[in-house]
Amino acid sequence: MKIQGKFDHFNINVTDPEKSLAFYEKALGLKEKYRKTAEDGSFVLIYLSDATTGFLLELTWLREREEPYELGDNESHLCIRVEGDYDQIHAYHQEMGWVCYENRQMGLYFIHDPDDYWIEVLPVK
Repeated sequence: MKIQGKFDHFNINVTDPEKSLAFYEKALGLKEKYRKTAEDGSFVLIYLSDATTGFLLELTWLREREEPYELGDNESHLCIRVEGDYDQIHAYHQEMGWVCYENRQMGLYFIHDPDDYWIEVLPVK
């Protein structure tokens, strides 16, 4: 049997969904596509889209969660390619205080969201 998978979404858990939603829109231009709220209010799922690829980022908020998430060494990460002047975008991210790691030799950097998830930022090739 040959199976051909297709990426659909990637999930991260967040402690403040509206703060995270604002970050992803302001930092990367991702917009809410839709959301699902549990009838009992125990969770909210917010799906963000880049309006280009069909890939979704799912932000999951759990009502019972109060402490920050343990993210280990942030070796697992999301990568976003940005269009436009990469140096200007980098400067904007730097100005906003979002840059958490840079590797100038490799020509890349990472920003971090309100829950400290790392996002690699690369230019569109």
